[in-house]
Amino acid sequence: QVQLVESGGGLVQPGGSLRLSCAASGRISGIYRMGWYRQAPGKQRELVAAVTDGGSTNYADSVKGRFTASRDNAKNTVTLQMNSLRPEDTSVYYCNVVHLGRVYWGQGTQVTVSS
Repeated sequence: QVQLVESGGGLVQPGGSLRLSCAASGRISGIYRMGWYRQAPGKQRELVAAVTDGGSTNYADSVKGRFTASRDNAKNTVTLQMNSLRPEDTSVYYCNVVHLGRVYWGQGTQVTVSS
């Protein structure tokens, strides 16, 4: 079983920055993929960014050049540095882990971009 603990998020003005972090705990090693999804009210959950154990990173087109995902394989953590935030980035952000064919989700953290 994998437990995910998220931190970060909050309220920020347009153009500002936030950093999200997620730590995976449990009897795990060699997590295949770690990343972040988001879901705004009335919309489907969508991939924001994900990093494989080999270091390959995939980003949503809407965040390319603004967001950076990184992971620490030794610590089983993944972070999302979000810069140049826009009101349309407002969502609940969920940490996502794929390990041994199973998918795990964090509890979600609210990010609100508003003046």
